[in-house]
Amino acid sequence: MELTLNEKRLLVALEPLGPIDAATLADRMGARKEAVVQYALLASDRGLASLEKNIRTVYSLTEEGQKYAGEGLPERQLLESFDEEIPMRDLQQHPLARIGIGWMRKKGWIAIKDGIVSKTGTDAPGADEQAFAELTEGSVDTGLSGIADLQKRGLVEETETVRYTVAITPEGRALVTKGLDLREEVGTLTREQIITGEWQNLNLRRYSVEKLPKRVYPGKNHPYQRLLDEMRRILLDMGFTEIQGGIVQSSFWNFDALFQPQDHPAREMQDTFFLSENQQLPPGYERVRDMHEHGGGTSSTGWGGAWSTAKAEQCVLRTHTTCLSIRHLAENPKPPVKAFGIGRVYRREAIDPTHLPEFEQLEGIVMDEGLNFRHLLGFLREFYAKMGFDKVRFRPGYFPYTEPSVEPEVYVDGLGWVELGGAGIFRQEVTAPCGIEYPVLAWGLGVSRLAMLKLGLRDLRHLYRSDVEWLRQTPVLAGRLEE
Repeated sequence: MELTLNEKRLLVALEPLGPIDAATLADRMGARKEAVVQYALLASDRGLASLEKNIRTVYSLTEEGQKYAGEGLPERQLLESFDEEIPMRDLQQHPLARIGIGWMRKKGWIAIKDGIVSKTGTDAPGADEQAFAELTEGSVDTGLSGIADLQKRGLVEETETVRYTVAITPEGRALVTKGLDLREEVGTLTREQIITGEWQNLNLRRYSVEKLPKRVYPGKNHPYQRLLDEMRRILLDMGFTEIQGGIVQSSFWNFDALFQPQDHPAREMQDTFFLSENQQLPPGYERVRDMHEHGGGTSSTGWGGAWSTAKAEQCVLRTHTTCLSIRHLAENPKPPVKAFGIGRVYRREAIDPTHLPEFEQLEGIVMDEGLNFRHLLGFLREFYAKMGFDKVRFRPGYFPYTEPSVEPEVYVDGLGWVELGGAGIFRQEVTAPCGIEYPVLAWGLGVSRLAMLKLGLRDLRHLYRSDVEWLRQTPVLAGRLEE
């Protein structure tokens, strides 16, 4: 049986002893307690030693609890500060009144009537006071009745101590009796030892290639951030330009410029986060107004009715990143335009495993002369292929800003066909007020849904939690997206 020098030293130290605390054994061996525990763990795997772990829970007073040590809980001190009755205004002058009055009432020690505080005579010490009295004499390691209440009040804290007990087994003692080689082992050879041949006479340390090394967890970006960065890189490689914008947008850019009627349900408070601020409308907003009211100079009839300037000026937390696309097009109405944006959007959603009130969205637009619906499908198929989805299909869909519209779907093993966004060509009612004369291909993608597929998650909230263990276990290179 090949043993390390440390295992041999451990067995020799244990042989004349009975079960012993690892910390005491470490002092005898001149080693760290953690190292001795590691040696014992290796020896226990071979059946030469036993290692027992004992966890002890200790309760002690917090800094606040120590303020009352020897005097009693605040309510007890306050109760003993007056006789049978006292005016409430006088009692409130006591330094502990703010804490004590509530607890005296909760415990039924006092009654308050017409501004007079009276004792009820039912103030026998409870379990919490008895536990507090014992704790004032020192820490205790038993769950006394009443400690839980003191913990809730922040007067007691709980700490755990771990103690390891090490003992030699009969097999280990027999091995020591036969004799062990305790010569120092050499783990690293020098150049001189190799050249002179001295290495042949050295006691070399044995290594097992079957033992797994200790896992190392290097610093790395969050898996969700890596996904966002990879999507950004793919689109930049495809020749797109990234656009950005503020999370606070006027209703004009978030809704009106996209030809969404001002009485649309999405504009209700239960769907959108409205803010108290207003933003001034941009020059030329009248063209959007006319498009809503009667279709402007196009063949559209608009939505009819009167368009409200006040509604358009009201600010919201953006509900989609399409507002960035339309603003970029309004500022760049001449082709070619090829842009994308990745940003957080906000909606009044009930929180559950698949919905959050804030999430990321990707938006892409292409505008140029001669573009058509087939170009849109080609862009989408290429984009999804670069993200690792070989099977892509499209089915007709409806979206307020585009016509015609499609919903791209990708095939995922174990799930089947999964819808991953929406796409289409911007309607004339959207582009005409901006002075755009050529087709605009547009698509949007819910990034969080893609992240759940790529990372194998079932709960969307996991993307935003600081789960260190999950971050450690998630590989940097995962799936074709990272290849």
